[in-house]
Amino acid sequence: MATDFLDAHRRHWNDAELLFRETRWANADHLFGLAAECGLKRLMIAFGMSVDPVTGTPQIRNDKVHANRVWARYESYRSGHNAGVNYTLPAVEPFQDWDISQRYAHSDDFTKVIAESHRNGAKSVHSLINKAILEGIIL
Repeated sequence: MATDFLDAHRRHWNDAELLFRETRWANADHLFGLAAECGLKRLMIAFGMSVDPVTGTPQIRNDKVHANRVWARYESYRSGHNAGVNYTLPAVEPFQDWDISQRYAHSDDFTKVIAESHRNGAKSVHSLINKAILEGIIL
């Protein structure tokens, strides 16, 4: 299957929101991280990240990261692109305490506060995606 970061962003965002409303903190939290990661990677493509033409995956190893490391990678692409000036993220990176391996953690390890923090980070990315679509940066 080919990679589609925009569709993956939307799917993970929508499912995370659904789970958040149902107080399913663990899976909502995990999906907020994935939504942010996929959204930022789609924006990184718009700002010049190289992807494999067949698979759509990033060609540079340092770009093959998850939510807790993609924030800094995004910034390197955004700051190097003329259109990126209007696509800044909040200064405080909300996914420093998020890790892909948390999908194996016990549900009791997650709280509304944790999920809400990651939701806010994903919401920032979601807003940038919508803006990029409206402004024609992402088609």
